[in-house]
Amino acid sequence: MSVRIDCEYLGNLRLRATHGPSGTVLLTDAPVDNHGKGESFSPTDLAATALATCMGTIMAIQGRTLGLELKGMRIAVEKHMSAQPPRRIARLVLRLEMPAGIPPEARVRLERAAAACPVHHSLHPDIVTETEWSWA
Repeated sequence: MSVRIDCEYLGNLRLRATHGPSGTVLLTDAPVDNHGKGESFSPTDLAATALATCMGTIMAIQGRTLGLELKGMRIAVEKHMSAQPPRRIARLVLRLEMPAGIPPEARVRLERAAAACPVHHSLHPDIVTETEWSWA
């Protein structure tokens, strides 16, 4: 399956991306520490966001299989850029706050599902990912 996303440079280091299937639009901006205004997600912010939302989606799918509702799950991702060239994402720290009522035997399966998300498998192996779990 393929998905087309059309991007247009709007000037002033800002791009508009349009998701072909849905028409949803998002804007990116260069971060303040890289000549931009930081008024929207940077491309590397989107990469971090993609990891967090992918993990959440895959866990929600696994939750359905287990008969669990994960509504209220919260995922925070902290992106750390490299201090040395080349400029790249060096580390992603994810903090997952899980809703109450998830039995211990299901937790292992949800953690495995999160680690198996396609974005996680698409990241360069030099990107360090750390995951912290909080089970209510």
